[in-house]
Amino acid sequence: MRRPTRGDRGQVTVELLGMTPLIIVTLTVVWQFVLVGYTFTLAGNAADEAVRAGTAAHRGERQAVCEQAGKDKLSEAWRSGATVSCSGSGYVTADVSLRVPVLFPGLIDFPFTVHGHAGAVEEEDD
Repeated sequence: MRRPTRGDRGQVTVELLGMTPLIIVTLTVVWQFVLVGYTFTLAGNAADEAVRAGTAAHRGERQAVCEQAGKDKLSEAWRSGATVSCSGSGYVTADVSLRVPVLFPGLIDFPFTVHGHAGAVEEEDD
């Protein structure tokens, strides 16, 4: 006499348990790409803010004003590793470099940086 089989009862549970690591890895990779994209956006915005402030500042204080404006709107996670520099006369440029965080901003960063660049014509003093 044959014993009745259960069919595929529990198969969905086994497949879900097998796929869970792949789902977690996929979500982690997607999240990391979101952080990279967000860092590019922050670098571009910081460069825009820095050059805007740099064009209005006097030449002697341009670098300090530019750096302050470039870092002003960054959160602490990105501000700590940020470098901001302004240069030029007549046409002012600002360069911003930010480090890309690994999974959670503020913990550890990748060893590469994202760069933002902006330029604007210097404002005239009246």
